[in-house]
Amino acid sequence: MPRKKGHHCVYVVELDDRVWNHARFRRANPDWQLGRPFVYVGMTGLDPDLRFDKHKAGIQANTYVRDYGLRLLPPLYERFNPMPYERAREMEVELGIALRAKGYGVWQG
Repeated sequence: MPRKKGHHCVYVVELDDRVWNHARFRRANPDWQLGRPFVYVGMTGLDPDLRFDKHKAGIQANTYVRDYGLRLLPPLYERFNPMPYERAREMEVELGIALRAKGYGVWQG
């Protein structure tokens, strides 16, 4: 019997530069490199487009995505999706770590 591939996804949202005005965001990103984007990394059982729309509408929303979310960045996450729930939880953390290592400003769900 073939294993189920899963239906969970990781996703990355580009955040407006104004998110840097929040001390909490700055404290979480001491190694941010000038010129690199600010992003939110999350995971969902929904389609990432639908999840982004829910953030923007204030439904189970992260405040930074609701207030500063600009667009999804599919090139940073599409190749990983879909996956089982546990793998998506792990990938959310791994992707955040990888983007921080590249100098991105990252907030995670």
